[in-house]
Amino acid sequence: MAVTTLTERGELSRAARSFLATESGSAVLLLVAAVAALLWANLVGGYEDFWHTPLSFTVGGADLTLDLRHWVNDGLMVLFFFSVGLEISREMVLGELRGIRALAAPTIAAIGGLVVPAGIFLLLNADGPGAGAWGIAISTDTAVVIGVLALVGPRCPDQLRVFLLALAIVDDIGAVAAIAIFYTDDVDVVALLLAGALFLALLALRFARIWRTPLYVVIGVLMWWATLRSGVHPSVVGVAMGLLVNAYAPRPEDIQRVQTAGRSFLVDPTAQRAMAAQAAVTEAVSPNERLQMRVQPWTGYVIVPLFVLANAGVLLSGETIAAALTSTITLGIIAGLTVGKLIGVTAGTWVALRTGIGRVPDTLRWGQLIGGAGLAGIGFTVALFVTDLALDDEALVNQAKIGILAGSILAGLIGWTIFRVAGERGGQCAPSGLPVLPPRPWRPPD
Repeated sequence: MAVTTLTERGELSRAARSFLATESGSAVLLLVAAVAALLWANLVGGYEDFWHTPLSFTVGGADLTLDLRHWVNDGLMVLFFFSVGLEISREMVLGELRGIRALAAPTIAAIGGLVVPAGIFLLLNADGPGAGAWGIAISTDTAVVIGVLALVGPRCPDQLRVFLLALAIVDDIGAVAAIAIFYTDDVDVVALLLAGALFLALLALRFARIWRTPLYVVIGVLMWWATLRSGVHPSVVGVAMGLLVNAYAPRPEDIQRVQTAGRSFLVDPTAQRAMAAQAAVTEAVSPNERLQMRVQPWTGYVIVPLFVLANAGVLLSGETIAAALTSTITLGIIAGLTVGKLIGVTAGTWVALRTGIGRVPDTLRWGQLIGGAGLAGIGFTVALFVTDLALDDEALVNQAKIGILAGSILAGLIGWTIFRVAGERGGQCAPSGLPVLPPRPWRPPD
């Protein structure tokens, strides 16, 4: 296989390394939250009663009441999708998705990983009560996949991580599009038009190069409220706002300004010159990357684990397990996540390489790519998210959650087996070429 523009010299972008470090670290908390939710639902009790507790906010004559689960799903998770939007924007400008050939292989692989699982699910559920839940089987959970890859993957998995990251980003785009298009019922046109007008206001601020965080926060909150009122899921707001945040590589004039401010401080180390040097360094980095550093730890270590805690609790009684074993919803999700993802991602990658449309790094081998395709079936966060939107019947929700848990565990085992059998053969270690950062904290003292 020829070397791709993904990493022209076998190096990972600084942005990709930062993202991967956060995602793999948060996977542990996500799994802990899933176990805690299951224990809470099955041993402690009161799980559903707690998350259905209503919480209201009233401003003047306006009132907004949601239960705790929907405040997490419809409110806090917008920040998760905002992080997804930031990542998409950044990788297309600075990272691993630059250029058509760099984007082609993971994109075609991701499309295969979206279409085939949905098709398998519908084969089993086309005429049943869960036909609309096909979106559960299409998602790949980036955080868990990267974390599991670090445990069961090949000896030198960096390039495979980047490939799976790019694939997961395209997968996220498809999942968000499915949520917006297929999981929206009644639409309030007036509220939707208001949300569109607010989005145009944000777009105007971007082109005017006005980057004032409070202004964006106020408009973003109003846009979230209008979208929620419209009936369209507000996850779209998060992605849209993330895509608007500018990403760029440090410009020569920015570097020159940093050097000038730094020399000025060395000559006369005053507080004023220190602030000028700090401002110059900050401005040299794009708003996108600065926001990523602030948002990702919150989404990875707080919001997504809290979401899993609020949604992964399923009662594992003999009755629910027996129902799941014969449920086409459960079986469709398991088959979609395991067989569908493996076949879809592998076939999409083969098409991209066979036709020459896309390339992958020459450090990767087919055993590693197929193992990564197996791990792509670990669908958790977005799968649970779609479950809440697609199904109303509590029994069907339990069957879907059991399918998600079982399918994700099986996908991890399938990926591990493939790596053990074929994933280590012929792989090469590519040097990162990146200097080692000093220990934290990296921010100046207050």
